[in-house]
Formats: sequence, structure tokens, C-alpha cells
Amino acid sequence: MPAEAPPGAPLLIACALGIERFALRGAVRAGPAGPVTVLRTGMGPHAAGRSVTRALGDPALRGAAVLATGFCAGLAPDMHPGDLVVAARTRGPDGTVVPCVGTGLLAGELRHAVPGRTVHTGLLTGSDHVVRGHERAALFRTGAIAVDMESGATLQCAVSAGAHPVAAVRVVVDAPEHELVRIGTVRGGISAFRVLRSLLPAFFEWHRSLLLPRR
Repeated sequence: MPAEAPPGAPLLIACALGIERFALRGAVRAGPAGPVTVLRTGMGPHAAGRSVTRALGDPALRGAAVLATGFCAGLAPDMHPGDLVVAARTRGPDGTVVPCVGTGLLAGELRHAVPGRTVHTGLLTGSDHVVRGHERAALFRTGAIAVDMESGATLQCAVSAGAHPVAAVRVVVDAPEHELVRIGTVRGGISAFRVLRSLLPAFFEWHRSLLLPRR
């Protein structure tokens, strides 16, 4: 059964890239539901796993809710840059599947936060390298709707470290018909960066919902 956050539990937001952390700079201080930490893990599942495991070893993050975010590659043919992916579950590069908490609530809050953007929910799969072309199509055939390198490892390490509610929200930065040549293009102000920096209210509402008493 997915974990629930204990009263007063903090929120850990994990992302891989400096440009992603920059977009989330408004979360460096405490959110409305409690302390918030934005962790830059570095790229790839191994870096993400190490960073998250080390961070959750800090007593200040005991029972923290963990949310993986940043950019991803869309796998479905109808996806466009700037679309949002809310994971119902993540799958790591080793095949481990982790169910997420509050997927429906997050999807609804994101629609309010960024009206007009398409929100997709489903399986977010992991890879240890950038996925393109035929490999993207092969992953889509496994039932995944998007792929990134860190979410699966982040959530797997979080649940292995204890009772941590987990979620993953990603912004599509490239898609089957809109492949990105290099991540540096994000710095030019493409839609994915602008969308990512608008998501904090939805993240905070998800965190707040975890702290409400259950009837």
C-alpha cells in the first residue's frame, strides 16, 4: 500500500539538471504545507539513486514526500513539447515498478496551474541513456507513455528508504514528431521550461493533501 506522509513531513523535489532546478527556484524556501527541498541529483539513474538515498538519510527529511520532476521524452504520437506527464507508476531501467500516490489529484491541479496544456497519465518508464527513433517506439509498445532517466530510480530509492509517498511529474521536451537535437535548446526559452516553472502550486497542493488526516 502506498505510504502516507506523517504530520509535518517535508517535501523533497528531485530533478537532474541545473536548468530544471533553476525553473523550480521558487520552492527553495518552505512551501505552504511545510519545508521544501529541491535536490539536483545529476543525470542518469545511478546519480539519481545515490543522491536521493543520501538526502533521505538526513533526519530532517524523515518521512518526506518525494516528487521527481523535470523534462522527459514523450512516446505517444499525439504528444507535443510542453505537454505534462503525471506518472501513475514508474518503471526503472531494471524493470522495477513503483506505484505513485495522488495521480488524479496532481493531474487536476496541473490543469488548473497551466490551463491549455495537455496532461497525460500512465506509465513513466526509465532508461540509462537518451532514447530516440525506433527505441522510443519500442518503449511505447510496452505501455509506457513517456521516458526519462531519473524518475524510476528516484522513486525506487525513496520507497526502499522507508515510508515515503512518491510521485513523478514530467514536462515533455521532445516527442516522436518533435525530437530535440540538444538539451541546450531549452535555455532558449522553449515551452517546456516555461511550463515547468509554473508547476509549484500543484506540487504544493499534492504535498498538502498528503498531510490531511484520513477518515
